Amino acid sequence: MKIYNTLNKKVEEFIPNNGNEVKMYTCGPTVYHYAHIGNLRTYIFEDILEKSLNFLGYHVNRVMNITDVGHLSSDADTGEDKMLMGAKREHKTVYEIADFYTKAFFSDTEKLNIKKPDTVSKASDNIDEYIKIINKLLEDGYAYKAGNNVYFDISKAKDYYKLSGKNEEELIIGARDDVTEDMEKRNPYDFALWFTKSKFDNQEMKWDSPYGVGYPGWHIECSGISLKYLGEYLDIHCGGVDNIFPHHTNEIAQSEAYVGHKWCNYWVHGEHLNDKSGKMSKSKGEFLTVSLLEEKGYNPLSYRFMCLQSHYRNQLVFSYDSLDTAESAYNKLKSKIKSLVKNNEPIDSKSEYYMNNFKEAISNDLNTSNALTVLFEALKDNDINDDTKLYLVGEFDKVLSLSLLEDKKEVDSELIDKINKLIEDRNNAKKDKNYELADKIRNELLEMNVVIKDTREGTTFEIK
Repeated sequence: MKIYNTLNKKVEEFIPNNGNEVKMYTCGPTVYHYAHIGNLRTYIFEDILEKSLNFLGYHVNRVMNITDVGHLSSDADTGEDKMLMGAKREHKTVYEIADFYTKAFFSDTEKLNIKKPDTVSKASDNIDEYIKIINKLLEDGYAYKAGNNVYFDISKAKDYYKLSGKNEEELIIGARDDVTEDMEKRNPYDFALWFTKSKFDNQEMKWDSPYGVGYPGWHIECSGISLKYLGEYLDIHCGGVDNIFPHHTNEIAQSEAYVGHKWCNYWVHGEHLNDKSGKMSKSKGEFLTVSLLEEKGYNPLSYRFMCLQSHYRNQLVFSYDSLDTAESAYNKLKSKIKSLVKNNEPIDSKSEYYMNNFKEAISNDLNTSNALTVLFEALKDNDINDDTKLYLVGEFDKVLSLSLLEDKKEVDSELIDKINKLIEDRNNAKKDKNYELADKIRNELLEMNVVIKDTREGTTFEIK
């Protein structure tokens, strides 16, 4: 596997710390609202990465957090708590909001055939872990108390700007507007590890700590959960490009200060899904969710197919026209696969050629567009039998996860021979301009639940 590593700004050979065992962490959702399809594009690419690694012979242990506390409306620790925003919006408790939107998130990912990570852990379930890390950071001089809050001193971090490529002048100030101005803060860019002061009188989620009653900063959550479940050496950390700074930058600083060595070797990020006006968000325009696409009559897997046609590191512009095109291509692909007949013939040796080409595509920085091309080429290859094609479809779909065989019905060869004979008779009738007979044959096929379609390449059929 070769993958683009944001840390070193180049495509690199992937070498896990421990043989074929891969420890992979992916940033989970902040469950204050539905995930929009831009959010879900990131989870699709992470799903493809995990399944590609497994397909290539690695064993992946993937962990993901659920953020139900501490994430403010700005990723730079400013603004209002997102969970409180959701609770105010719907007149519910934060716990009710978290539970509802966690279930909604996994319902959406299931519709998109995104595998649930091996371990999913709520931020609010790991308070002791954060306190343990913060205590050590304080003891070792990486963190300090100021204004009754605990901050990480970024001046103590090694290569703080390496992941983002930013410099100090570009940094967004890490102070929060829910905290009184802190004149004792050493550096305006230091970020929060723990808060004991909040402007929100109705803050529901608070815990006892050695620093006072409060709640964790957002960045410490992912470090704590990753270290707890995957240990001190992480192979891959994923997320969207908007996580690079400050979230992932701060994760590296605090995690490496805590463990005393390099923490994660590969940082992999997916690009934005944009609409006509720019980056997709929950706050502008039509709120594009999986449920909305379904209400408009789309299959969620058509959206997955659309994403796979583009490289995960390229920005993708969403429009209903582009989704229509993707759904049409996806349906044609499914129709072609439905027409394949299982005859229990031996798998053709040429399957190895297609398997190698598919592996080459996914191992080349997840080139899913090329992987789909390999699939289409195999389906069009007249030199291999249908059993071989079905075998290849099944293997490729372990990565693509487009449910390509889900609607495939086992049809005996005698029925297929009969259908092909009737289609031949109909075509001959049309040549003889015997349209009455041609229509009669079409109706006979319809009674057999066979729908035919005349194309430039000839007549195709689908068994309903």
